[in-house]
Amino acid sequence: MFRLAHISDIHLGPLPALSLRQLVSKRAMGYYNWQRNRKKMMFGETLLSLTSDMRAHKPDHVCVTGDLVNLATSQEIVAAGVWLKELGAAKDVSVVPGNHDAYVPGALKKVCSEWHDYMVGDNPSAAIGQMFPYVRLRGPVAIFGVSSAEATAPFFATGTFKRGQALALARMLTACRATGHFCVVMIHHPPVANSTSWHKRLIGKQYFWKVIRDAGADLVLHGHTHLDTLYWIAGQNGLVPVVGVPSASQNAGSEKPAARYNLFEIDGEPGAWSLTHRERGLKADGSGIDWIRERQLFSNGEAVDTRDRVDAKPAA
Repeated sequence: MFRLAHISDIHLGPLPALSLRQLVSKRAMGYYNWQRNRKKMMFGETLLSLTSDMRAHKPDHVCVTGDLVNLATSQEIVAAGVWLKELGAAKDVSVVPGNHDAYVPGALKKVCSEWHDYMVGDNPSAAIGQMFPYVRLRGPVAIFGVSSAEATAPFFATGTFKRGQALALARMLTACRATGHFCVVMIHHPPVANSTSWHKRLIGKQYFWKVIRDAGADLVLHGHTHLDTLYWIAGQNGLVPVVGVPSASQNAGSEKPAARYNLFEIDGEPGAWSLTHRERGLKADGSGIDWIRERQLFSNGEAVDTRDRVDAKPAA
């Protein structure tokens, strides 16, 4: 049995002091949003408690689906690199970037350099900034990282999944399914129509859906919405679960769910996989970490819980 943990939307705080030059950009809006909202709800011991609890359950691997920082300043990016090292060794933690990690032009390149070892495959050869998609083989599981992160205009938090990345991902998935691996795809933005507002959507969902339908996958993990969601999209041999998770830093008392992480137990063999999904997180009253829910997604290769099923063609 392989145990896989999933956290997202870390939004490490507090923010560093910003210069006037840094604020003359999209960062001014993000700084205002942090001071008005996120500073109150995403700061304190919540993240430390959550990650300590996660490590206590001894996952074989940890997936982090983006937004480690807030405004993508150099200070934040370096600090997030230190946090990743505290979370675990690069071989045991896989990361994809989110829209906040690419908040302004040039930030994503810095992120790819600073967090490089956590965002490359087993045989890295791509240049900085051209590392996606990547694949890591861990026992019976193949973990794929794709990037939807890009700098956007003020008031937008969209992501993009383009044809070139889709073609490369399809080749990698096809190869790993041929070797019998359980295939997990990580992306920051949810690849599901109407899962978030228009100005935060994933552009290029149709490419992602085509890859999953034609090449196949067993599980898709995402962040971005700060919600615990389960959708299903059509795969090569049946439905594929698409699972989101609340922010790992969210304190109790907000309109968004308090901090959680996903824990997946993968067992079985090709064509007969079993997949159990458990959530642990901060209690509604903030008094500690506890089990939130448990559900069987696959049993002996058959999808079990298909609520919120999605099988319509997504908009671009």
